[in-house]
Amino acid sequence: MKPMIWVPNAEHDKKVNQYLDSVNHAPYEGIAAVLAVILCLFTAVVLIGNF
Repeated sequence: MKPMIWVPNAEHDKKVNQYLDSVNHAPYEGIAAVLAVILCLFTAVVLIGNF
């Protein structure tokens, strides 16, 4: 079996870090939008159920 020796590759690591910085963020706006829709639907169901 071939020995596994890690050799740093600065150029590739820099590209990977730039990609991760540009892409990997939590979708807070999307989460807030989904929660708002769920709240509105729940409110509508409760209001319609009372009448």
